[in-house]
Amino acid sequence: QVQLVESGGGLVQAGGSLRLSCAASGGTFSTYAMGWFRQAPGKEREFVAAISRSAFRTDYADSVKGRFTISRDNAKNTVYLQLNSLKPEDTAVYYCAARDGRLGVSTSGSSYGNWGQGTQVTVSA
Repeated sequence: QVQLVESGGGLVQAGGSLRLSCAASGGTFSTYAMGWFRQAPGKEREFVAAISRSAFRTDYADSVKGRFTISRDNAKNTVYLQLNSLKPEDTAVYYCAARDGRLGVSTSGSSYGNWGQGTQVTVSA
């Protein structure tokens, strides 16, 4: 069972950038497909980005395409989310999640079995 710990969140002005990290332990990281999700106050959790176990395939929500980039370093057991051109509507708690890599990437949160505790991203206008 893999454990996930996010970091890198913070307060940033609109137009700014952040890089989120998600460190994995307790499992074979390279066998997992990874995803990033976010949840804003009073809203449902939503898909942000996902990456296959080999990084061959990535997927993004339309709202972040061209601004966010997901990547991974299997040697460091870490997945990243680079957030550029941030907008106030990007404010949310960001979570990373893992699922069996043999199943490929998914935009459905319910298909991920392992979750981190989240990291807060706040974008001021």
